[in-house]
Amino acid sequence: LWKDPRNVYKQQMKYLQHAIEKPYDMSARDYMNRVRTCFDLMKYMQPPHYKKGTAFDVSTRWEEVDKEIDATGKWIIPGIIDDRVHFREPGLTHKAELKTESRAAVAGGVTTYMEMPNTKPNALTQELLQDKYDRAAEVSMANYSFFMGASNDNIEEVLKTNTENVCGIKVFMGSSTGNMLVDNAQTLENIFSNAPMLVATHCEDEATITANFEAAKAKYGDNIPVELHPEIRNVEGCLISSSLAVDLAKK
Repeated sequence: LWKDPRNVYKQQMKYLQHAIEKPYDMSARDYMNRVRTCFDLMKYMQPPHYKKGTAFDVSTRWEEVDKEIDATGKWIIPGIIDDRVHFREPGLTHKAELKTESRAAVAGGVTTYMEMPNTKPNALTQELLQDKYDRAAEVSMANYSFFMGASNDNIEEVLKTNTENVCGIKVFMGSSTGNMLVDNAQTLENIFSNAPMLVATHCEDEATITANFEAAKAKYGDNIPVELHPEIRNVEGCLISSSLAVDLAKK
C-alpha cells in the first residue's frame, strides 16, 4: 500500500464506494477508522516524510496527532486531486507561488495537484522541470506532480521525461506564455506517436486565433475590448484544434 501514493487513493475510493453501495455492511466507526488510516499514510507520504519504498508503522503514527475530530454523522471523502493548476513559480510569484497555493489547496480539501509548465522560464528542459520538483520538496504542503512542457523544438527533452513521477506532457496547440506554442505538424506527430505517457493538450487553432486577432486589431487598434477575448479565441478555433488532437491520438 505505502510503496505508491496512488494506492492510498485507490484504497480510499474502495472504502467510500463500499459505504455508498452497502451502507450497512460495516459500522460507521469501522469505516471512519479505515479512512483515517489512509489519511495518516498520506500525511507521511508528503515531503519530507515520504520516501518511496518505505513502510510506516501506522499504529504508532496515528497516536502522534494533537487533535482528533469526531466525524460522527458527517461525510468523509478522499482528498481531492486537482489535475490542472497554475501556481506561477518560478517567474510570476507576484501572483502566486508553490507554498501559498499548496497551503490554500490543503485548506480546501485538495491533497494532490498537478501543475502546468507555462511559468517563467517555461519548463521545457528536464533541468528546469527538476527545479520545480526540488522547490516543491522544500515548500509544498500537498502531494504534487508537474507537467513537462513541449515546444516546436524540444522533442528530445520531451522524450526524456520520467514516466515514474511526471504526470504528463503539456502541449499548447494555441500560443501561450513564452515559447510554448506547438503548431508544427511533424513535432505534433512525434509527440503523439512517441510519448510514453499522457499528453494533455490546450486546444486552440493558432491560424484561427491569429486571423481573429488581426481583424480585431484592424478595427480597434491596440485597444481591443476585453470582451472580445472569447471571439478571438473562439469555439471554431477550439473545435479545429481538438479534432486534430483526437485524430493524432487515434493514429
